[in-house]
Amino acid sequence: MIKPYYETKLGKLYHGDCLEIMPQLEPVDLVLTDPPYGLTDWNNRGTNKKGPFDSEETQLWDKPIDKKTIELLFKFGKHQIIWGANHFLELLKNTKQLFIWNKKLRGMHFNDCEIAWCSQFREACRIFDFHPALNSNKKHPTQKPLELFMWCIFQAQRAINIISIGDPFLGSGTTAIACERLKIKWIGIEISEKYCEIAAKRIEENLTVMERIERSEKGITKKTGLLF
Repeated sequence: MIKPYYETKLGKLYHGDCLEIMPQLEPVDLVLTDPPYGLTDWNNRGTNKKGPFDSEETQLWDKPIDKKTIELLFKFGKHQIIWGANHFLELLKNTKQLFIWNKKLRGMHFNDCEIAWCSQFREACRIFDFHPALNSNKKHPTQKPLELFMWCIFQAQRAINIISIGDPFLGSGTTAIACERLKIKWIGIEISEKYCEIAAKRIEENLTVMERIERSEKGITKKTGLLF
Protein backbone atom coordinates (compact mmCIF):
# COMPACT_ATOMS: atom_id res chain seq x y z
CA MET A 1 0.00 0.00 0.00
CA ILE A 2 1.35 3.41 -0.95
CA LYS A 3 2.35 5.57 2.03
CA PRO A 4 0.96 9.12 2.30
CA TYR A 5 3.36 12.05 2.25
CA TYR A 6 1.13 13.80 4.78
CA GLU A 7 -2.20 13.06 6.44
CA THR A 8 -4.84 14.42 8.81
CA LYS A 9 -7.89 12.83 10.41
CA LEU A 10 -9.85 13.71 7.28
CA GLY A 11 -7.41 13.24 4.44
CA LYS A 12 -4.24 11.97 2.86
CA LEU A 13 -1.76 13.61 0.50
CA TYR A 14 0.28 11.37 -1.80
CA HIS A 15 3.48 12.44 -3.56
CA GLY A 16 3.86 11.05 -7.07
CA ASP A 17 2.35 10.74 -10.53
CA CYS A 18 -1.44 10.61 -10.29
CA LEU A 19 -1.57 8.24 -13.27
CA GLU A 20 0.23 5.66 -11.15
CA ILE A 21 -1.42 6.47 -7.82
CA MET A 22 -5.11 6.91 -8.74
CA PRO A 23 -5.63 3.23 -9.75
CA GLN A 24 -4.39 2.19 -6.27
CA LEU A 25 -6.95 4.28 -4.38
CA GLU A 26 -10.61 3.84 -3.49
CA PRO A 27 -12.96 5.95 -5.65
CA VAL A 28 -14.31 9.20 -4.22
CA ASP A 29 -17.72 10.83 -4.55
CA LEU A 30 -16.37 13.94 -6.28
CA VAL A 31 -13.19 14.82 -8.13
CA LEU A 32 -12.57 18.55 -7.76
CA THR A 33 -9.41 19.51 -9.58
CA ASP A 34 -7.52 22.07 -11.63
CA PRO A 35 -5.33 19.94 -13.92
CA PRO A 36 -2.40 21.15 -16.01
CA TYR A 37 -3.29 22.98 -19.21
CA GLY A 38 0.09 22.56 -20.92
CA LEU A 39 0.86 26.29 -20.83
CA THR A 40 4.58 25.62 -21.21
CA ASP A 41 3.93 24.04 -24.59
CA TRP A 42 1.31 26.66 -25.45
CA ASN A 43 3.72 29.55 -24.80
CA ASN A 44 6.49 28.02 -26.88
CA ARG A 45 4.46 26.66 -29.76
CA GLY A 46 5.80 27.91 -33.06
CA THR A 47 8.53 30.04 -31.48
CA ASN A 48 12.02 29.72 -30.10
CA LYS A 49 11.19 31.87 -27.10
CA LYS A 50 10.86 30.77 -23.52
CA GLY A 51 7.52 31.74 -22.03
CA PRO A 52 6.83 32.76 -18.43
CA PHE A 53 5.91 29.18 -17.52
CA ASP A 54 9.02 27.64 -19.08
CA SER A 55 11.20 25.95 -16.44
CA GLU A 56 12.12 22.41 -15.47
CA GLU A 57 9.89 22.68 -12.40
CA THR A 58 6.92 23.93 -14.41
CA GLN A 59 7.32 21.18 -16.99
CA LEU A 60 6.96 18.70 -14.14
CA TRP A 61 3.49 19.91 -13.05
CA ASP A 62 2.28 21.47 -16.33
CA LYS A 63 2.44 18.42 -18.58
CA PRO A 64 -0.64 18.70 -20.86
CA ILE A 65 -3.57 16.54 -19.82
CA ASP A 66 -4.45 13.67 -22.16
CA LYS A 67 -7.21 11.15 -22.81
CA LYS A 68 -5.75 8.56 -20.45
CA THR A 69 -5.74 11.07 -17.59
CA ILE A 70 -9.36 12.05 -18.26
CA GLU A 71 -10.39 8.39 -18.26
CA LEU A 72 -8.72 7.92 -14.87
CA LEU A 73 -10.46 11.02 -13.49
CA PHE A 74 -13.79 9.45 -14.45
CA LYS A 75 -12.86 6.16 -12.76
CA PHE A 76 -11.52 7.89 -9.66
CA GLY A 77 -14.72 9.83 -8.93
CA LYS A 78 -18.45 9.27 -9.30
CA HIS A 79 -18.74 12.96 -10.26
CA GLN A 80 -16.24 15.53 -11.53
CA ILE A 81 -15.62 19.27 -11.50
CA ILE A 82 -12.64 19.90 -13.77
CA TRP A 83 -11.28 23.43 -14.11
CA GLY A 84 -9.61 24.72 -17.27
CA ALA A 85 -12.03 22.76 -19.44
CA ASN A 86 -11.71 25.18 -22.37
CA HIS A 87 -8.13 23.95 -22.85
CA PHE A 88 -9.13 20.32 -23.46
CA LEU A 89 -12.83 20.23 -24.40
CA GLU A 90 -12.14 17.66 -27.11
CA LEU A 91 -11.32 15.13 -24.37
CA LEU A 92 -14.59 15.62 -22.46
CA LYS A 93 -18.18 14.54 -22.94
CA ASN A 94 -21.08 16.89 -23.62
CA THR A 95 -22.63 18.37 -20.51
CA LYS A 96 -25.38 20.85 -19.66
CA GLN A 97 -23.50 22.05 -16.60
CA LEU A 98 -20.52 24.39 -16.44
CA PHE A 99 -19.12 26.47 -13.60
CA ILE A 100 -17.68 29.87 -14.47
CA TRP A 101 -15.34 31.92 -12.32
CA ASN A 102 -16.01 35.53 -13.34
CA LYS A 103 -12.92 37.55 -12.41
CA LYS A 104 -14.88 40.83 -12.68
CA LEU A 105 -12.29 42.20 -15.11
CA ARG A 106 -12.55 42.88 -18.81
CA GLY A 107 -9.34 42.76 -20.82
CA MET A 108 -7.23 43.54 -17.75
CA HIS A 109 -6.27 39.99 -16.83
CA PHE A 110 -4.88 36.90 -18.60
CA ASN A 111 -8.48 35.64 -18.78
CA ASP A 112 -11.74 37.42 -17.98
CA CYS A 113 -13.07 34.16 -16.62
CA GLU A 114 -12.21 30.49 -16.12
CA ILE A 115 -14.43 27.53 -16.90
CA ALA A 116 -15.00 24.20 -15.17
CA TRP A 117 -16.57 21.17 -16.82
CA CYS A 118 -19.00 19.37 -14.50
CA SER A 119 -20.47 15.92 -14.72
CA GLN A 120 -24.17 16.42 -15.00
CA PHE A 121 -25.38 16.34 -11.41
CA ARG A 122 -27.59 19.34 -12.28
CA GLU A 123 -28.80 20.81 -15.56
CA ALA A 124 -27.60 24.35 -15.02
CA CYS A 125 -24.62 26.62 -15.45
CA ARG A 126 -23.49 28.63 -12.45
CA ILE A 127 -21.28 31.74 -12.13
CA PHE A 128 -19.05 32.71 -9.20
CA ASP A 129 -17.96 36.36 -9.02
CA PHE A 130 -14.58 36.84 -7.35
CA HIS A 131 -11.84 39.37 -8.06
CA PRO A 132 -8.37 37.76 -8.53
CA ALA A 133 -6.81 40.41 -6.29
CA LEU A 134 -8.65 38.80 -3.38
CA ASN A 135 -6.78 35.54 -4.03
CA SER A 136 -3.80 36.82 -2.05
CA ASN A 137 -0.68 35.05 -0.80
CA LYS A 138 -0.58 32.60 -3.68
CA LYS A 139 1.88 29.72 -3.29
CA HIS A 140 1.38 28.25 -6.78
CA PRO A 141 1.23 30.03 -10.17
CA THR A 142 -2.21 28.62 -10.97
CA GLN A 143 -3.63 28.51 -7.43
CA LYS A 144 -7.42 28.86 -7.35
CA PRO A 145 -9.15 30.86 -4.59
CA LEU A 146 -10.27 28.86 -1.57
CA GLU A 147 -13.61 30.66 -1.79
CA LEU A 148 -14.10 29.34 -5.33
CA PHE A 149 -13.50 25.71 -4.37
CA MET A 150 -15.73 25.94 -1.31
CA TRP A 151 -18.44 27.37 -3.57
CA CYS A 152 -17.95 24.41 -5.96
CA ILE A 153 -18.47 21.98 -3.11
CA PHE A 154 -21.58 23.81 -1.91
CA GLN A 155 -23.04 23.70 -5.43
CA ALA A 156 -22.37 19.98 -5.75
CA GLN A 157 -23.78 19.23 -2.30
CA ARG A 158 -27.13 20.67 -3.36
CA ALA A 159 -27.51 17.77 -5.79
CA ILE A 160 -25.35 14.85 -4.62
CA ASN A 161 -24.22 13.25 -1.38
CA ILE A 162 -20.52 13.96 -0.82
CA ILE A 163 -18.59 11.91 1.71
CA SER A 164 -15.18 12.16 0.02
CA ILE A 165 -13.43 14.42 -2.49
CA GLY A 166 -10.28 13.75 -4.52
CA ASP A 167 -7.84 16.08 -6.27
CA PRO A 168 -5.16 14.32 -8.36
CA PHE A 169 -3.45 17.68 -9.06
CA LEU A 170 -3.45 19.13 -5.56
CA GLY A 171 -0.83 21.83 -6.15
CA SER A 172 -0.64 24.02 -3.06
CA GLY A 173 -3.52 22.24 -1.36
CA THR A 174 -6.64 24.37 -1.92
CA THR A 175 -9.03 21.42 -2.38
CA ALA A 176 -7.78 19.77 0.81
CA ILE A 177 -8.12 23.01 2.78
CA ALA A 178 -11.71 23.46 1.55
CA CYS A 179 -12.48 19.91 2.68
CA GLU A 180 -10.88 20.47 6.08
CA ARG A 181 -12.97 23.61 6.54
CA LEU A 182 -16.14 21.72 5.60
CA LYS A 183 -15.21 18.51 7.46
CA ILE A 184 -15.22 16.34 4.33
CA LYS A 185 -12.84 13.44 3.72
CA TRP A 186 -10.23 14.13 1.04
CA ILE A 187 -7.46 12.56 -1.03
CA GLY A 188 -4.81 14.65 -2.77
CA ILE A 189 -2.03 13.72 -5.18
CA GLU A 190 0.82 16.03 -6.20
CA ILE A 191 3.77 15.21 -8.44
CA SER A 192 6.07 17.97 -7.16
CA GLU A 193 7.61 17.40 -3.74
CA LYS A 194 8.06 21.17 -3.38
CA TYR A 195 4.29 21.69 -3.66
CA CYS A 196 3.57 18.66 -1.48
CA GLU A 197 5.50 20.42 1.28
CA ILE A 198 3.75 23.74 0.63
CA ALA A 199 0.34 22.02 0.58
CA ALA A 200 1.06 20.13 3.80
CA LYS A 201 2.01 23.33 5.63
CA ARG A 202 -1.02 25.22 4.30
CA ILE A 203 -3.34 22.39 5.35
CA GLU A 204 -1.73 22.27 8.79
CA GLU A 205 -2.28 26.01 9.21
CA ASN A 206 -5.99 25.49 8.53
CA LEU A 207 -6.50 22.84 11.19
CA THR A 208 -8.10 23.91 14.43
CA VAL A 209 -5.88 24.94 17.34
CA MET A 210 -6.83 21.79 19.24
CA GLU A 211 -6.02 19.60 16.25
CA ARG A 212 -2.60 21.25 15.88
CA ILE A 213 -1.86 20.86 19.60
CA GLU A 214 -2.84 17.19 19.47
CA ARG A 215 -0.70 16.58 16.39
CA SER A 216 2.22 18.48 17.93
CA GLU A 217 2.07 16.31 21.06
CA LYS A 218 2.16 13.22 18.85
CA GLY A 219 5.08 14.61 16.86
CA ILE A 220 3.25 14.56 13.52
CA THR A 221 2.65 18.27 12.98
CA LYS A 222 4.23 20.30 10.18
CA LYS A 223 6.28 23.28 11.30
CA THR A 224 4.39 26.37 10.16
CA GLY A 225 5.63 29.13 12.45
CA LEU A 226 2.13 29.57 13.90
CA LEU A 227 1.61 30.22 17.59
CA PHE A 228 -0.98 27.96 19.21
